[in-house]
Amino acid sequence: MDSSENKQGLSKEGNPVYSTTDTSKVNLSETEWKKILPEEVYYIARQKGTEAPWTSKFEKSFETGTYYCAVCGNALFRSDTKFESGCGWPSFYEPISKGSIIYLPDNTHGMTRTEVQCGRCKSHLGHVFDDGPPPTHLRYCINGVVLDFQKAKEAEKKYSGKNKG
Repeated sequence: MDSSENKQGLSKEGNPVYSTTDTSKVNLSETEWKKILPEEVYYIARQKGTEAPWTSKFEKSFETGTYYCAVCGNALFRSDTKFESGCGWPSFYEPISKGSIIYLPDNTHGMTRTEVQCGRCKSHLGHVFDDGPPPTHLRYCINGVVLDFQKAKEAEKKYSGKNKG
């Protein structure tokens, strides 16, 4: 992700609430969200859609860094909490902080589940289940479309240093 675009090609200038450093809560109308989000992101984040399994570029990615909300830039997960669950969506066992995620009951589709939303903008991220690995035994099953990823700068420096010379 370069300094002016996220993975959807949406410039940060086009999304006035996107920030990886601002932690203030975001409260926009659905009309405002629809204007600033790409259609695919809007569908999942604001209409509680689901992307097709095994289609996210993050499903098999294990680079070192941080995953952010693609809607508002809120830090959500560290890469060292990501694991291969076999469910078809990027899976994590722990959020980056208690306030980064909101938990809501979801009784749709004849199931009882717990929905997870971004703690900053209340966008739908996915669901959490109690079948994950230790230490939490939780599996945060997250739609990759609503994730941005930023490589860890320290890891990048170490890698670049090893390849010199």
